[in-house]
Amino acid sequence: MARRPLPRILSSGSAQIARSREIARTAADSATDVLHPLITVSRGLRKLAASARARWAATPKERRGPTLLLVAACVLVVALMPYGPLLALVVLMGAAAWKGRVRPVVKTGPDDAEIARLKGLYEALVPYFSVPDDPAPLFAHGGDWSGAFGEHAFDADGRLTRLRIAYPPYFTDGEPAARARIEQLLHAKSGRGREYRFDWDEEGNRLDLSVLPALPTTIAAQRFVTVPGETVLGFTDAEAVQRTVPVVSEDGTEDAPAVVWRTGPRSTEPHLLALGQPGSGTTSLLRSIALQALPHGDVVIVDGGGTGEYACLTGRDGVLAVECGLPGALATLEWAAHETERRLIAANRARQAGQPAPEDTRRPLWILLDRPGVLGDLAAADGRPDPQELLQVPLRHGRAAQVTVVVAEQFDSADTLSEAVRTHTRARIVLGPAAPEQIAGVLGARPHTTPTPEVPAGRGYARLGTGPVLRLQVPATPDPYDDATSEAHRRAVLELLPERRAVAAPPAPTAPPVVLEKSPDAEARTATDTVSLPTATVETVPAASPEPAPAPRAEADPAPAPFHTPVAAEG
Repeated sequence: MARRPLPRILSSGSAQIARSREIARTAADSATDVLHPLITVSRGLRKLAASARARWAATPKERRGPTLLLVAACVLVVALMPYGPLLALVVLMGAAAWKGRVRPVVKTGPDDAEIARLKGLYEALVPYFSVPDDPAPLFAHGGDWSGAFGEHAFDADGRLTRLRIAYPPYFTDGEPAARARIEQLLHAKSGRGREYRFDWDEEGNRLDLSVLPALPTTIAAQRFVTVPGETVLGFTDAEAVQRTVPVVSEDGTEDAPAVVWRTGPRSTEPHLLALGQPGSGTTSLLRSIALQALPHGDVVIVDGGGTGEYACLTGRDGVLAVECGLPGALATLEWAAHETERRLIAANRARQAGQPAPEDTRRPLWILLDRPGVLGDLAAADGRPDPQELLQVPLRHGRAAQVTVVVAEQFDSADTLSEAVRTHTRARIVLGPAAPEQIAGVLGARPHTTPTPEVPAGRGYARLGTGPVLRLQVPATPDPYDDATSEAHRRAVLELLPERRAVAAPPAPTAPPVVLEKSPDAEARTATDTVSLPTATVETVPAASPEPAPAPRAEADPAPAPFHTPVAAEG
């Protein structure tokens, strides 16, 4: 059977389509060349309108009325001028042509330098993400990096800011040591001095690397919007927490993501431990906690370092004591232990009687202990008990008695912390530069970011109980009596301090007692000599009911106790 030829329309259709496409492309190019001035002016007008809209949005509301009045006056003047509207149109078209003369360049892929950096990073990951028995390895020397690397972005300096890595399923991503090796390699190859975040997706075998911006240091001490029993420890990343609080910073008012610590009878982390290097901001953290606790409770402060960092709180309402020396610290902590026991007994009796707990047992009591290791060394040299032993009762029963203990210590003295402090402080904070191993030893888990060697004061990590490890920036709360404190921070702290308690006037001096001297002729008296004394009536005063021990004094010691001079015990 003879094969029939195809119709002509089908055999020559592809040639006609190609010729039609060429004609359309030529017409489009010609139209673009002809309409290029109009396109340029249109692009410029669009940019001018966007700039005017942004300028109007940035104008404060109280200045918009005068601005509209000024614009209307200018339009009226131009309209009344000879050839004014024509000149205004010419100027507008010229400005639009100048504004739209440059076409924005759209970057469609990495340049040569970025490709070289991605290839180097790919080759560095080959020994960790490949095995000899893999028939189709995703990572191989000289392989294609585009199959392993997904989304990526670079900054102006050509360094990576975001990268998605696909790794083979047999990689042991469930082992912390294996993860740490990959994170250390990526940190070194992507550029040091920045803080990276690593998000591991075990189900999808994906690793997302991103560069985190620095946490703001412009938030100072202030009244935070919280309820009683909540304390703002600092601020973190927006995607790490679900709660924000309105704050006032140097840039204005904003909603900042806060790390909120909840205390009280229903808290799972009733006590806090903060560790850091010297100058890392642990003392500022304790000052911030004290200022937030004073409106709703009483505060007892023991400064083991004896540097006078808490002198601004001495004698304030709600501050029961500020102690720097060993005798005062022992007396204060002993009173705190007895007060905890008294609260427990009173609350138990009220509960058995079917009555609410007394008011004095429901007011929170905060025990802030800074540098207990120094006091422990002084106590050992003087043959006295370690002050941390007196914290066992507040630490064990503080949650039921509304007693909260906060301990701050430095890394070089972390081994001096007692077992009770290590066991009962479930809320942990690490401030200042620290190795990932140190952070994991304190918090119980490694952070998802790479710590930087240099950080500002108050920067670190926090973990509440078994929660995630969060980046933290403590609000600036410096000593207002320090000469190095700025005026704005000094004023912010002083505004939060309560009023000083009125000091009672000293009693009037009494007359000195009369001393009777024995006269020489008194020896000549015989036993028959008698002296008549007036009879005095003695009234019996009923004994008062036992009351709780008074709070320790609120005056600070004049100076820390020296190592070589014994200090007499204070009342």
